[in-house]
Amino acid sequence: MHALVVLLMLAVLPTGAWAQGLVAIRPVATIDDPAIRLGDLFEGAGPRAGQTLGAAPAPGRRLVLEAAQLMSIAQTFGLAWRPLSVNDKVVVERAGRPVTRADVDAALLTELVRLGGSRSTEIELGAWTPPMVPPTAPVELGIEAMSLEGASGRFSATLVVAAEGIPTQRWRLAGRAARTVPVTIANHRLALGDIVGPGDVKEVRLRAERVRPGAAERAEQVVGRQLRRPIGAELPFQLADLAPPELVSKNGRVTLVLETPGLSLTAMGRALEGAARGASVTVMNLGSQQVVEGEVIGPGRVRVLAGSVPVLR
Repeated sequence: MHALVVLLMLAVLPTGAWAQGLVAIRPVATIDDPAIRLGDLFEGAGPRAGQTLGAAPAPGRRLVLEAAQLMSIAQTFGLAWRPLSVNDKVVVERAGRPVTRADVDAALLTELVRLGGSRSTEIELGAWTPPMVPPTAPVELGIEAMSLEGASGRFSATLVVAAEGIPTQRWRLAGRAARTVPVTIANHRLALGDIVGPGDVKEVRLRAERVRPGAAERAEQVVGRQLRRPIGAELPFQLADLAPPELVSKNGRVTLVLETPGLSLTAMGRALEGAARGASVTVMNLGSQQVVEGEVIGPGRVRVLAGSVPVLR
């Protein structure tokens, strides 16, 4: 019987009064919409929760509604809510995401190419604060009024950001278009004498002012070569620091091959220096202790020409 009486009383109460004790503010309201609605601020707002109150803050920004403002809104829409203290407030935060630097660089590069620049240019911007846009809205970027100094590569332009749910934004940009060149760099540190393999290198583009003359441009110029000096990770290979791999090492044992028409003789020797295929090398014959010159013809193999005379040391 008691429950029936309560139901009858609720049925005859005014629209705002039925919510007495059920309406509460949302201390933090995160929205993804260009407008603030009644239900964003109040829990239990009832049938009028979808009522638009005004424009939402820009994506990534916030708006604070104090107790007096909330009281006025509640009275306007017949909500039975009263502030418990002057400190009652609602913080409305609008979700947003930043426009990526990569997308901005792509837009700038397209315009630079149109003005005669190179697509391999690297974009350098000054102070950069990314514009914020709605999280899921498609974004269109454009470039207006670009000026470019050919010698220095410095430019200025206006970035236009358009997305559903926000006014079109315009941001002034300034920076430099830096010329880049192809180089081959080391994936990791390599030691003196290492032979460079395919997994040791990668081809990249670096700013021209950071690359010394004589740097290797392509991996094929580096792979299979031997280092004359060590190289650190992420550093370019210098062609002068690369040599054909040594097939004979200094003080290493080698096979001396003496070939004449219809005859081939071999002997053991010790190389007095390192050498690559096709290079001349001096070798001591371990049997006769004579030093002769020969040509490296394979790993650990040196051909001594018929008629060769010992080298005096």
